[in-house]
Amino acid sequence: MSEIIGNEEAKRKLREWVETWSKKAPKKKKALFIYGPPGTGKTVSVEALTNDLNMELVQSNASDYRTAEAVERFAGRASQYGTLFGKKRLILFDEIDGISGTEDRGGLHTITEIIKRTTSPIVLTANNAYDQRFTTLREHCELLEFKKPSRTEIEKHLKKICRLEGIEAEDSALRLIAERASGDVRSAVNDLQALAQGKKRLTYNDVSFLASRDRKEAIFNVLRDIFYARDSLTTKRAIEMADVDPEMLLEWVYENIPYHIKNPQELSSAMDMIALADIYRNRIRTTQNWSLMRYFLDFMTAGVAASWSKKAPGWVPFKFPTRISQMSTSKVDRAMLTAIGMKIKKRCHISSTRAIKEVLPYIRIMFQNNKEMKKGISEWLDLDEEMVDYIIGGGTS
Repeated sequence: MSEIIGNEEAKRKLREWVETWSKKAPKKKKALFIYGPPGTGKTVSVEALTNDLNMELVQSNASDYRTAEAVERFAGRASQYGTLFGKKRLILFDEIDGISGTEDRGGLHTITEIIKRTTSPIVLTANNAYDQRFTTLREHCELLEFKKPSRTEIEKHLKKICRLEGIEAEDSALRLIAERASGDVRSAVNDLQALAQGKKRLTYNDVSFLASRDRKEAIFNVLRDIFYARDSLTTKRAIEMADVDPEMLLEWVYENIPYHIKNPQELSSAMDMIALADIYRNRIRTTQNWSLMRYFLDFMTAGVAASWSKKAPGWVPFKFPTRISQMSTSKVDRAMLTAIGMKIKKRCHISSTRAIKEVLPYIRIMFQNNKEMKKGISEWLDLDEEMVDYIIGGGTS
């Protein structure tokens, strides 16, 4: 638990509540209801605590216990009997706000009944504990709020990750990622992973596009809704939450399909949906018939979601679109080359284009093989440290 960011007081209360069970089970409120925004560490705190206390964790989320029968099968016996090897047990009902009132009849009522008779601590998590559906359930639970960590706490965590991963990151870059995460640690880490993929150095320029976007919902959460939603309506609503335009969202979906859908037949079906979405996108461009937009959106969201069984082995992170990343890198390269070309032009009295094509390759060889010459030429051309590093590194030219 010491590695989880923020919510120190809440984590302390969580530990104390679980530890009281080793002495005596509470008479009335035998469950702890943890609530708070996504990405604040609700679930991972429970997982980490059971690891710290060497407990057995029985865990499932709302999609696995939608009915009374499913709830009883998941937690009924576990709440009554001890473990095989004598360990203490903790039962976690994760993301119970995923249970709907009409489709999941009996689920919440059965959870309440299990809480009444349990001999093991039970923890529930949700974004909003004060949802009307949980009125009866709350009467049998202690409530514990997890709040959003501060920007400083998230930035410190990102620095630690970069240090352990061997990534040299500018403070301004990490600060921007932390600010745009709006207290969602998971979102910040996902952003960092996507932006630093394959890099040893992360600059402000690498993340600057974050500054210009109005973040409604982290793109990773939107992708999760598209890929793993239980119904088409939820999948289509992801469009409204996305902080990118539909064409950019198509790039994200297209990039991540092969990493999440492993079954060849299902992968083929999902790619067919993307192909159809692309056809409608091009028709819109050529005909300006915007009534076709609904087909473009439906095929790349609900079409993809309906194409596979949603059974992915293990946890698979979402990846930043390679094509967009390459375009961004190319733009930075061109800007750097232009700046270096202008420096050479000023000294050698030739065009910057000729300087890049004819002079720069020789300067690169000299810089890579002669430190003294590198120092002298750098001073003569008035090159800054970033320009010198770029030339030595053999950037695109």
